Amino acid sequence: MEPTGEGSDKFEDFEDNPFISTAEQPVSTFSVDADGASYAIVRRYLTDGYDVPKSAVRIEEFLNYFTFDYESPEGPESVAINAEVADCPWAAGHKLMRLGIKGRDFAQGESPKSNYVFLVDVSGSMNSSDKLELLKSGLIELVDQLDPEDRISIITYSGEVRKWLESTLVRDSETIKKAIRTLVASGSTNGGQAIKIAYEEALDNYIEGGNNRVIMGTDGDFNVGVVSTDELVELVEDYATKGIYLTACGFGSGNLNDAMMEKISNCGNGTYSYIDCEDELTKVFVNERNNLISVANDSKIQITFNGDVVDSYRLIGYENRVLSNDDFENDNKDAGEVGAGQTITALYEIIPVQEGIRSDVKYADFDFRYKKALGEESRLLSLEVRENGNVSENFRFAAGVAEFGMIMRQSPYKGDSSYGSAASLIESSLTFDPFGYRLGLLKLINSLEAQD
Repeated sequence: MEPTGEGSDKFEDFEDNPFISTAEQPVSTFSVDADGASYAIVRRYLTDGYDVPKSAVRIEEFLNYFTFDYESPEGPESVAINAEVADCPWAAGHKLMRLGIKGRDFAQGESPKSNYVFLVDVSGSMNSSDKLELLKSGLIELVDQLDPEDRISIITYSGEVRKWLESTLVRDSETIKKAIRTLVASGSTNGGQAIKIAYEEALDNYIEGGNNRVIMGTDGDFNVGVVSTDELVELVEDYATKGIYLTACGFGSGNLNDAMMEKISNCGNGTYSYIDCEDELTKVFVNERNNLISVANDSKIQITFNGDVVDSYRLIGYENRVLSNDDFENDNKDAGEVGAGQTITALYEIIPVQEGIRSDVKYADFDFRYKKALGEESRLLSLEVRENGNVSENFRFAAGVAEFGMIMRQSPYKGDSSYGSAASLIESSLTFDPFGYRLGLLKLINSLEAQD
């Protein structure tokens, strides 16, 4: 079964990362990706009983939709890193290496002041309960979570672009909420011009050392003015260098431009979420609202594999985040951001040189670079990755999520992955599940297995 207007939803096709010979290329480099949109989109397709487009599945976003139970950073660092290796559940004789990153969170009252510009699509395509009305609810919920000294302005766009609300302190929350409640949808979609005006609004109210961010809510259906994704990328990249972050929130189905929103958020020092229901709205704007504050900028991972132990390896996901090895030490190269309290997870499937390798040998060196603030010199964290004989819940959960993602992508590398195996791994890793999102995934997989 296909969704109404399917074929209008726009996803970018890509191929799974292949296995790479360690002898030929021992070093692997990629940018972090903190997005979670892909999982929410796929969940909606499945919940509504529709077939999932392979191109909608980005496994790194399945992983990073969920928060992992990682140790918080200590001392002067804004991030902490961890790693482990254990047997790969879907490929006998292979190993799976999990990499973990956690951003420093803020205690109550410690977060920097925020200057938010709500960029709201009020075009006719947003005129439904699961689009503009849902977005309005989310923005109102976010207002209730912010500091009284934070600032909010609202830019709207349809056939014309309007400043709906001048920059207003959150202590005047009723004025802000009234402005949000009066938003209505009609007309065409001049999103490109609106993005530029929103960024200029953010610059006009720029808070030095603060969190300056445009939050865009749209179905991505730009049809007037600047509509080329390449032009939009150029635009957001320019403002990213000026210290303005971008959070893209996608809504609805049938004309969702996922490809555009994923690309501009990657290039605009931002993140991309997809909001399909009230629970997801609460996740993004309430439970994980600190993720909207970046604590690690231009974050990159470089893995140097031990050729005496690792015959070949495959990065699972992150296909459009792979970097050249020279980019790792280049502080001018843009990379991903990590939000406050946010966790990032990556997996490599490894083919060992031989079976029965001692559990204490080094599989790889894990190097991580990030900047505490944009424009600063990057900082380096390093860790040796060894197999310690223990398998953590973090490992089991990540493996279960990866199996589910590979099944959804119909990946040629899915091996013995199955709904049953994924469910078993996830069911054994529910001790840490503060908001019940892991349990929700388990229920989704169990329902799919029952339908098989």
